Amino acid sequence: MTASLPRQAAHSPDEPPRPTEDRRHRNRRRALTLLIIVLLIGVPAGYLVISANQSRNSGKDKEAKYSATGLTAGYPSKVQRRLYQVPVPHPADRIAYYETNNWKTSRLYVQFRTSNAGLDTFLAGVGVGREDLKQGDITISARDQKITGWTFTGPGPWAGLVHKQKNPAPTQDIVVNTADPANPMVYVVSRTVP
Repeated sequence: MTASLPRQAAHSPDEPPRPTEDRRHRNRRRALTLLIIVLLIGVPAGYLVISANQSRNSGKDKEAKYSATGLTAGYPSKVQRRLYQVPVPHPADRIAYYETNNWKTSRLYVQFRTSNAGLDTFLAGVGVGREDLKQGDITISARDQKITGWTFTGPGPWAGLVHKQKNPAPTQDIVVNTADPANPMVYVVSRTVP
């Protein structure tokens, strides 16, 4: 003989019967459930899409920066300026730079136009003065001129110097064009051995 289990009543005798759910209430409950599901799935999915696009764009920016094969307009980063000891003065314009790295030597090429006071500030920041510039001395090598596209054949006067320092401090080759005496153009190649 099988024992039968007692059945539970649909509602307790003390509790009044629940009214049946009307159509409006059911639709509202379903809409709320759908909204919660969309938020639980849609928000994280949207975040992932936005994050992936930002990551991809960041990679493209870095790729463009590091695949550059010549001077790029603008200031070198603060880290580059500090590492290569190239203090670009203020005011300065026509600023461009290019960095190369290999297992032997890293170089930062920088050009800018500044005022006479800016030139003095730059030279002092490097650790030299105007008296160290030698008239007619083009200290930037033909190899470095070819990499940057610099030609030092225009109107001058031209002056240059080589500021040698003990490793790991960089050595700077500096050329200054004072064709416009109030606004000298400065060319720098700073190289360091890693």
